[in-house]
Amino acid sequence: MPVMQLDGYAVSYQLDGNPAAPCLMFSNSLGTDFSMWQGQAAMLQRDFRILRYDTRGHGASACHPGAATLEQLGQDVLMLLDALAIERTHFCGLSMGGMIAQWLAIHAPQRINKLALANTAARIGQEQAWRDRAALVRAGGMHAVADGAAGRWFTPSYVERAPQQVAALVAGLRHGSAEGYAACCEALAVADLREQIGTISVPTLLIAGESDPVTTVADARAMQQAITGAELVTLPASHISNIEAETAFNQALREFLLR
Repeated sequence: MPVMQLDGYAVSYQLDGNPAAPCLMFSNSLGTDFSMWQGQAAMLQRDFRILRYDTRGHGASACHPGAATLEQLGQDVLMLLDALAIERTHFCGLSMGGMIAQWLAIHAPQRINKLALANTAARIGQEQAWRDRAALVRAGGMHAVADGAAGRWFTPSYVERAPQQVAALVAGLRHGSAEGYAACCEALAVADLREQIGTISVPTLLIAGESDPVTTVADARAMQQAITGAELVTLPASHISNIEAETAFNQALREFLLR
């Protein structure tokens, strides 16, 4: 996969599809990498030029030591778009990636055509819980968070029917960068866009998992009320809905983007 040097560190990305087609960029969730979007890339590259990347400290992207901020994660996206000479893009982010997507739509709306916010919220979790998790992985590595990941990410029925898929994602988390994970936990600890998302003016699709314990349907409805004209789709899934409910996710996203 290509690696771009941006702001002194390496960013891993993958660009597929017709260069003449509209760009669609995907942003991964905490503890995953851009391979989580394989099901979307395979189906949607007929209509879009697909850009996937690893958030700093995830996958093959490097991380500066210490805490990250949501602004830095958003600026990483803008630097990558600039380096690839992509002026505007549709943008889809899940969970942490959804918070990055919101930041972009607030602070760089001129770069965003349409916005898809999946399994996310304007404020995710509590500050101390994120700081505790960052301290946990810095002290003991990724095993503590990997052991319970399947139950946070997927419904029990999906874990039972797709054990290899679930095991692969958990293994990726277990062998990921503890420092990169911790840095992004610290970004989420203080990220709060509740007072700003009302300024989002680009067309927005919200996707929520009906069984998501992390970012709930209620979170999505609160965002829908704040963002003028936002649409909401709920799927029979938990937190990583683009994998658990791949077909329905792809259909909803494609219909929204091509409308």
